[in-house]
Amino acid sequence: MNRRNAWTVLNDRQTKEAFKFAEDYKDFLNRAKTEREAVEAIVNDAEAAGYVDIRTLLNGRRKLKKGDKIYSVWMNKTIILFQIGSEPLEDGINILGAHIDSPRADVKQNPLYEDTSIAYLDTHYYGGVKKYQYVTLPMAIHGVFVKKDGSIAQLNVGEDEDDPVFFFSDLLIHLAQEQLEKKAAKVIEGEMLDLIVGNKPLIIDSSAATEKEKKAARTKLTAGEQYALDAEKAEGEANKKLSGAVKRGILAILKDNYGVEEEDFLSAELEIVPAGKARDAGFDRSMVLAYGQDDRVCSYPSFRAILQAKNLKRTGCCILVDKEEIGSVGATGMQSKFFENTVAEVMNLCGDYSELKLRRCLANSCMLSSDVNAAFDPQFASAFEKKNASFLGGGVVLSKFTGSRGKSGSNDANAEYLAHLRGIFDAENITYHTAELGKVDIGGGGTIAYILALYGMNVIDSGVSVLNMHAPWEATSKADIYESLRVYTAFLEKASLKNV
Repeated sequence: MNRRNAWTVLNDRQTKEAFKFAEDYKDFLNRAKTEREAVEAIVNDAEAAGYVDIRTLLNGRRKLKKGDKIYSVWMNKTIILFQIGSEPLEDGINILGAHIDSPRADVKQNPLYEDTSIAYLDTHYYGGVKKYQYVTLPMAIHGVFVKKDGSIAQLNVGEDEDDPVFFFSDLLIHLAQEQLEKKAAKVIEGEMLDLIVGNKPLIIDSSAATEKEKKAARTKLTAGEQYALDAEKAEGEANKKLSGAVKRGILAILKDNYGVEEEDFLSAELEIVPAGKARDAGFDRSMVLAYGQDDRVCSYPSFRAILQAKNLKRTGCCILVDKEEIGSVGATGMQSKFFENTVAEVMNLCGDYSELKLRRCLANSCMLSSDVNAAFDPQFASAFEKKNASFLGGGVVLSKFTGSRGKSGSNDANAEYLAHLRGIFDAENITYHTAELGKVDIGGGGTIAYILALYGMNVIDSGVSVLNMHAPWEATSKADIYESLRVYTAFLEKASLKNV
């Protein structure tokens, strides 16, 4: 079966659009390295495009009508957008679903400590990572401290050129003979990923001779220095060896710059991600190299597709969710009832809600689970079955099933649905191909597809090929990114298959 390279199919206008869209995408990557940041960026762009918060409509004074655009945010980490179509919701909606979380390291709840004059933050890695890839790289800290009074202190350090960065250390090659004999999974173990955040002790001048001079010296302390000094006294003699002057220096900085204290780590969400901006890759600038492209390389085109889709017959929906990398669990993951509840609210605002109509709506819907596939890598060809692999520059990847080995944990899309989509994409001359995720018995992966399929709707995985997937820096083709935008837009405007 012949495969096309998307670059050879795009005309001059489309090629220029592909490069322009890649610039927008890179800007999004730089603004949205965490789920909270992604939701904030999406809300800002959506409101600029005329979308309104569903909460402003729940008083029931206005009914939704064709062309209305609304969004709903849940816990600042998940967002759903709707563009109301002309057909009844009971006949189904067209859904683009992607995730906005990515592999990283999360700061633990009791993280700050000092050892031999080095201050560390203890972390717990999130998602599937090769831990050895994260050492010695410049890292940034993104996240929030939520204080007991509900106020929020935002943290984003390591991205600006003038910011400090942080890092996980590794053993020098001269002493690494035993380390190099370990299996890759054990070279760097989870408890070794402690982030280095400081080395300078907090020094408070105690040379004053008289009590008056000492009192005068204390009045010159910053709020953070005073807090750190008081904390040292409160700890008592038993804990002094565990809490040295370098740690106190970090506490003073956090207090002065963010108004937070050590106990505020208990209700913080701090994510450690690679520092640095998304970059063009290759002499021809044909690729994007950046952190977090799984799955923002699908979530951003999905979002842009619902912004630009026009004259929808079926209502269009874009779901961007959290927690996919750890099984789509929790209140902000796809397994929560947030999506179902929001669809019910939308039907009610359209004046057409009943439990039966909600069930019919979900069963009649069509979905593209917008998630990535592993691009064929000639350097590791033995992991792939080449005839059924995805390729960088090959356009959008349709994965009839994912899962692992005997399709375990997979949504296996109906042939009728795949044929329906082929007709839509071929009519638009969109470059796409089909693929599995590696050889049958090697491994595999999963997406949110199987969760939406529980409603009985038609679902298939459709996304972008990624090199270095789950590594700190992932690579994608600008042609594939552009084709994903075209696929998602065509799907919203033209998909119409229903089951009931």
